[in-house]
Amino acid sequence: MILLIYNNMNMELIFLFFADYPILGNEKSLPLYLQNMGQQHCQDHLIRPEGYHYDQILYCTKGSGTLIFENKAIPIPHDTAIFIPAETPHEYYPEEDIWDIHWIVPCGYAAKDILTQFGLTELKTFHLSDTKMLEHIFRKMHNALRTDSIFGNYKASGYLYDFLMEFYRLIAYKDPATSVSSALMKALDYINYNYFSPITMDELCSVSGVTKQHLCLLFRKKLSMRPMEYIAKRRIQEAKALLTGTEKSIEQVAEETGFCSESYFCKLFKRYEGMTPSAFRQIK
Repeated sequence: MILLIYNNMNMELIFLFFADYPILGNEKSLPLYLQNMGQQHCQDHLIRPEGYHYDQILYCTKGSGTLIFENKAIPIPHDTAIFIPAETPHEYYPEEDIWDIHWIVPCGYAAKDILTQFGLTELKTFHLSDTKMLEHIFRKMHNALRTDSIFGNYKASGYLYDFLMEFYRLIAYKDPATSVSSALMKALDYINYNYFSPITMDELCSVSGVTKQHLCLLFRKKLSMRPMEYIAKRRIQEAKALLTGTEKSIEQVAEETGFCSESYFCKLFKRYEGMTPSAFRQIK
């Protein structure tokens, strides 16, 4: 459904409201698909005493409103997002003439796991520092649904994954439950810029300003691996690009990605990739 109005003064077309409810068939078998999405230029007063059937993500780009949850009034100004789990009673309404609300409803058997991994298990609000990329992906989903009757739902489902990744990127540095410490980011930046050279734990601790024990704890908590394991995987990531994109020898690839020897490189490559570098090159 799309509703448009005109400004009576200059006949300028003003986008007011749309809601997309895809006709879903086999898309429901996907691990992640779009149940519905939409935008309302001036969101009206909405009361859901029983909540909504699905998890939903909303974000505001203009104006301001109020969210009522557990008898508490929560201000929702522009550049604010809300995650509302399924079956969660809530209410919201505008505080200005314009309260531009976008929403998406992700579904699929992997949707809950993705949201949980992002720390989205209960009603939360987030400040979004920059919604340009989020808005860009949102439009791509909408356009896919509107312009392609055959494959539009599949395209939108692919864009939905991008949307969730971008949303997580925006909230990860704001929410204490998902925030990435500056110490870990310093260590990761150092690894990413120096993976081709020898890297020691002492260097990482010096760069990040924390002890070895604390740095290992940060890596395990956020990346589920040890620092040296991350370094090895970072090097293999670069090695895979060289193996598929160049004709360099295995020895050259090992040397340029920071491995101390070709044999050690092949040993780790097989451990993490399940095959030798030569076999990986054959399937490019």
